[in-house]
Amino acid sequence: MKKPTAMLLVFSALLPFTLLQCSSEGEDSTQITDLPAVYEKMYGATDIYVEGNFVVIKTNGRPDHKSPYYKNTEWESSLYEAYNGSNSAYAQNPNKIATQAFTFKLPLNPVVDAAHSATPLGPIGVSLNGVPFYNQYAGPNLPLTNEINSFDQYFGHPTGTSQYHYHAEPYYLTASKGKDALMGFLLDGFPVYGPVENGATVLNASLDGIYHYHITDADPYINGSGFYGKAGTVSN
Repeated sequence: MKKPTAMLLVFSALLPFTLLQCSSEGEDSTQITDLPAVYEKMYGATDIYVEGNFVVIKTNGRPDHKSPYYKNTEWESSLYEAYNGSNSAYAQNPNKIATQAFTFKLPLNPVVDAAHSATPLGPIGVSLNGVPFYNQYAGPNLPLTNEINSFDQYFGHPTGTSQYHYHAEPYYLTASKGKDALMGFLLDGFPVYGPVENGATVLNASLDGIYHYHITDADPYINGSGFYGKAGTVSN
């Protein structure tokens, strides 16, 4: 398994944003003040640093890829692209992308939380390009059945408050980084990987609760039944 080694735990990864286990290496009780190298992959951060026991990631939330939701924005000339995906039922929602001011605080040393707290609506993590991950619901316990038809060709869309986000596989990142690559982190600090591992597509049935998340092509897509570890915070 691919094992990012920059954190105190060695994480392996699977497909949808669901958990897999990784092995633990010798933990060092020394306070870490340097940013773990794995976070250097967060190219969409406007600022990133260690603060006490947390990694702080600031982003503007705007995708670096094109989208039909850049229509009638200041970025239209360079980033607008009409929908050209494969969903024949695509129906663009009335919202558009705008700059945000997200501050994600993730545990520097993620630990398993036996409570496995449910993920909330709104941001539950952050992708490498600074776009938030949302969970598998369109609203309180409401599936994405209809809302998925408003996802653009890169499988994201904005809210009524102009927060662009991904509920499922971020197609731009899996295309540019690889289907088996690191996609970002959830608020509990555990990493999220794409939908392929060791050359095979990861299915929900093959996820085994190990210490990392994989994106899958079926509900719950990214986060499983809740956070595997104790979640940090996000503000905007």
